[in-house]
Amino acid sequence: MHAHEMIGTHPHVKGKTNDALIRCIEECFDCAQTCTSCADACLGEPMVAQLIQCIRLNMDCADICMATGAIATRRTGSNEEVIRQMLHACMTACRICGEECGRHAGMHEHCRICADACRRCEQACRQAMDSIGARH
Repeated sequence: MHAHEMIGTHPHVKGKTNDALIRCIEECFDCAQTCTSCADACLGEPMVAQLIQCIRLNMDCADICMATGAIATRRTGSNEEVIRQMLHACMTACRICGEECGRHAGMHEHCRICADACRRCEQACRQAMDSIGARH
């Protein structure tokens, strides 16, 4: 993960990083990959019809996490209100996806892993939201 190193070198940051936001960026991208992989694994299951909602939520969560990570990565200028709204949307998507994957976790290991990733990302987004405004 190079997010901390890259953001720390940004001319507008000058080494004063918001570590909670950087952790969130990393968790967002990790969660997006995990949700994408979980959706694909669900598609490979023999009982795929019973996993349709899980697949949909995986895909929604992955897209929201990717967009949140990308927007939070940008340090030129400031758009804190949009970042806050994206963090809020990401927390919601992760909570809902994590709950759904949690329902399938006993039967599908990929859903257990995904539920854990969603919980970590939701928590990281919450901590990043609390840190916005403290430092850029």
